[in-house]
Amino acid sequence: QVQLLQSGDRLVQAGDSLTLSCAFSGGTFRDYAVGWFRQASGKEREFVAAVDWTGSSPFYSNSVKGRFAIDRDNAKNMVTLQMNNLEPEDTAMYHCVVARSTYKLRVEVGGDYFGQGTQVTVSS
Repeated sequence: QVQLLQSGDRLVQAGDSLTLSCAFSGGTFRDYAVGWFRQASGKEREFVAAVDWTGSSPFYSNSVKGRFAIDRDNAKNMVTLQMNNLEPEDTAMYHCVVARSTYKLRVEVGGDYFGQGTQVTVSS
């Protein structure tokens, strides 16, 4: 059974940087595209970033493009999300997600397996 284990909750200030991590186990990591979603309180799930099994040509939402960077390490079965110049509007529960295609992640905002979530709170 595929499992995704994320790093712990974080509280930071506006303008800070933060890296979220997610460890994959129970399957073949290279079989999946991987991405990050977030959901703020009272709002719908939002696509943040995704990358295919090669790790090249990442996709980003317009709200994070130029500030966030997704990276996967197939040797370590890990994916990270580097978050720079954080804003209070980035406050949300962040989930790492795997799916058979980046299309499912970035267009359908869906996935096959989800991490447990990491609460990121950005204070102003």
